[in-house]
Amino acid sequence: MEEIKEDKGKKLIIRKILPIIFGIFSILEYLYFPNYDKEMIATPVYLYFLISLLAIYGIFFIISFKNEKLSENLAYKGPLFAFVFALLIIYDFLTLKFAILPLPYFAWLDMIINSMLVDKKFLIESTLASLKLLFTGYFIGSIVGIITGIFAGYSKKVDYWVDPFLKLLGPIPTTTWIPVVMVLATSLFGGAVFIIALGVWFQTTLATMTGIKNVDKSYYEAAKTLGASENELVRKIALPSASPNIFQGLISAMSSACTSLIVAEMLGVESGLGWYITWKSSWADYSSMYGAIIILAFTFIIVNVILKKISNKALSWQKEV
Repeated sequence: MEEIKEDKGKKLIIRKILPIIFGIFSILEYLYFPNYDKEMIATPVYLYFLISLLAIYGIFFIISFKNEKLSENLAYKGPLFAFVFALLIIYDFLTLKFAILPLPYFAWLDMIINSMLVDKKFLIESTLASLKLLFTGYFIGSIVGIITGIFAGYSKKVDYWVDPFLKLLGPIPTTTWIPVVMVLATSLFGGAVFIIALGVWFQTTLATMTGIKNVDKSYYEAAKTLGASENELVRKIALPSASPNIFQGLISAMSSACTSLIVAEMLGVESGLGWYITWKSSWADYSSMYGAIIILAFTFIIVNVILKKISNKALSWQKEV
């Protein structure tokens, strides 16, 4: 038993130390491996970035020796973090070191980070504009979708009218309507909000309606025998039972909202990260374009992680049942 525990402990340490090894190698590669062209001058900014990543991981690595949960988490995610450093090394080799991916289409990482720092004020404004547009459309679509789904799932009369719209809109990507909406809308912002809300409405309506329709009818019958009103049947039986479906629909709807946001900004709205990407690519400023894409990707990841945590928190009662 002791030998098994020792082997397990060694494997955990190896998994935890992998990112440190790859992080150090990425720093050494950047410092000492010669650039493809002497005129390709790299600044220390990317080096500081690598050192910061390694330092942050190193802090958690040290703390993990006193925190068992953190230790297990680092051991589980260690190979993934090491893979991130490996990707950075590979991209640096393909661009700065060997120029297999040539300029101007593929900027090296130091150029990308520098362009983000130079244009940071504009990038912050663009990010805030995208978030404003995203959440305005998302919340409108979610609220209307949940309400529609509740009525359509609980009432056959409402379902009779809602179901044809879902079957009509379901196979058609929301972005298909952008050219029409942008022409008819009184403002580009309002048109983009409608497009995002439409996609979110479809996802949340379908998920909510499905969840409520799948509630066991015996629950309603039991509640009715105890004198529950129609309002109480919806609030205390239908909604709690359908909540996993509703939250799943909200998470799926966020992916739809993000896609609609980018397309709307690229095609019509004159603000936001999607517009910024189109603008920079039209001027062949690819380093700034890649910087905006990175910010966009991390923004969407953070939004989805937060939404997932809210969902897990709201549905924590299921684990107790």
